Amino acid sequence: MTQQNKDDMDRQITLVDDKGNEELYEILFTFHSDDYDKSYVLLYPAAVGEGEDIEVQAFSYDADDAGDVTSSDLHEIESDEEWEMVQGVLNTFLDDDRLSGE
Repeated sequence: MTQQNKDDMDRQITLVDDKGNEELYEILFTFHSDDYDKSYVLLYPAAVGEGEDIEVQAFSYDADDAGDVTSSDLHEIESDEEWEMVQGVLNTFLDDDRLSGE
């Protein structure tokens, strides 16, 4: 396995929905909020085609011993204030060409 492939795998996570369907997601980015003392991960479906709208999902997470995030470490974001903070971070990411890679 090449290093690039290993890195790609480290940037992916599989989520299982209520019906037991699995879907592969790419990790857009992670960040830590001092205000909430939590780490967050933003994900998008890996199967999105070129030019399609992307629905980003966000979760708080507990990193494993290696500092990585896995699907079993994810937690739903429940408060409106927390969602607003995450949305603000995402908007900053998307508006800053240096961060989003555009």
